[in-house]
Amino acid sequence: MTKTIAIIGSGFSSLAASCYLAKQGNKVTIYEKNSTIGGRARQFKKDGFTFDMGPSWYWMPDVFERFFQDFGKKSADYYELIKLNPAYRVYFGINDFISIYDNLEDIKTAFEEIEKGSGKKLETFINQAKSNYDIAIKDLVYRPGVSPLELITKETALKLNQFFGNVSADIRKKFKNEKLIQILEFPVLFLGAKPSKTPSFYNFMNYADFGLGTWHPKTGMFDVIRGLEKLALELGVAIKTNSPIQKIHVEDKTAAGIVINNEIIKADIVLSGADYHHTESLLNNEHRVYSEKYWESRTFAPSSLLFFVGFNKKIENISHHALFFDTDFNQHAIDIYDNPKWPDEPLFYANFPSKTDKTAAPEGMESGFFLIPLAPGIEDNNTLRENYFEKIITRFEQLTQQKIRNNIIFKESFCKNDFVADYNAYKGNAYGMANTLLQTAFLRPKLKSKKVRNLYFTGQLTVPGPGVPPALISGKLAAELIQKSFRS
Repeated sequence: MTKTIAIIGSGFSSLAASCYLAKQGNKVTIYEKNSTIGGRARQFKKDGFTFDMGPSWYWMPDVFERFFQDFGKKSADYYELIKLNPAYRVYFGINDFISIYDNLEDIKTAFEEIEKGSGKKLETFINQAKSNYDIAIKDLVYRPGVSPLELITKETALKLNQFFGNVSADIRKKFKNEKLIQILEFPVLFLGAKPSKTPSFYNFMNYADFGLGTWHPKTGMFDVIRGLEKLALELGVAIKTNSPIQKIHVEDKTAAGIVINNEIIKADIVLSGADYHHTESLLNNEHRVYSEKYWESRTFAPSSLLFFVGFNKKIENISHHALFFDTDFNQHAIDIYDNPKWPDEPLFYANFPSKTDKTAAPEGMESGFFLIPLAPGIEDNNTLRENYFEKIITRFEQLTQQKIRNNIIFKESFCKNDFVADYNAYKGNAYGMANTLLQTAFLRPKLKSKKVRNLYFTGQLTVPGPGVPPALISGKLAAELIQKSFRS
């Protein structure tokens, strides 16, 4: 029987869920508070420059293909992919960087040049990571987090010890060089927690990195959003922007619609891809499952200070993606997770999409995106933002041996306060809730409300977790739970 479904938000998980729900034959409408779709994956344009505002790493291409295959399509029907080589560079000092290439053999060679014997160790480590990837990404993450029994399979039983060890300890048993250790610890940062707090099993992220490579949609990650939008529209989904939700309308402990501009819009099902904490604030207290104390006790992934910068010349000695690990990796992690504060000497990430996509900047110019991970919930003001831009641009000039400060045409910043204002993000988090052992699978906030019938959730604060591929999977899981409820 056809149901009317209202979806809150238009990020990856909401768009994915809308496609599955429309395919089931439902009448689906997405309501987005902002003027454009995409959520954190929106696009920013200024003076001929184009920037992805959020996700910029295209990893796990198989997850995207599996999504489109569910609709008899492939990603190439909607956007073109370019494999980056090098995938990225990691800078440790002046004339001191390591390039991560687009194949494992070249990466092994780069490792071997730094630490004798590490090439063979890396191959063994990545083979184990692939084994974990095959279990996790091809199976476990497609389970809805309803029961702990979902994690008990013949394969996971053989790897039980990996749920109690941690990624950092495992890497340090195999490798001694601190640079190689930091490169191998880097991928799990996408999961939102310190490597020392991330279960060993999650080393599958290293296979996603070294095994599957880093890709770039031809004109940026927003190509993927456009692709999902096109598919959704083909399936009959309606999308309404400039539609902030005031309240979720509940009748007899059942979600019966949403309120926009003081008007009740009736729906049989309400699915929220917006921030989970914010979504529950749209309910009366008696209908909320998770208390403020609960949210306060969770480990959240970082917030971020972002800069979108237009340069009037080409930038040299840099790759499309670049990580700047020339300061203390562990101290920055402490400043995010253990003693939340603005880091004295932050690590940072830089992305120059115009190195790959000539449409990202006017001819002869460069678009630059800079990111500093920060603790969620800390103070945010323009003075701090400016101070930190000066810190990273000074180091950038030193490490890449060039002057670029006087070539800046414009610079726009985005930080904690903006994450709250634009996305209703709890404490201004950028990536959701970290995937620690006690925040994995069935231990995350549920896809289905326990107190309000016909109310569902999707996205980075629920199952399976942070990141773009998990967001697509989250949309599928929520849609499957909704479909199951129709039959019960």
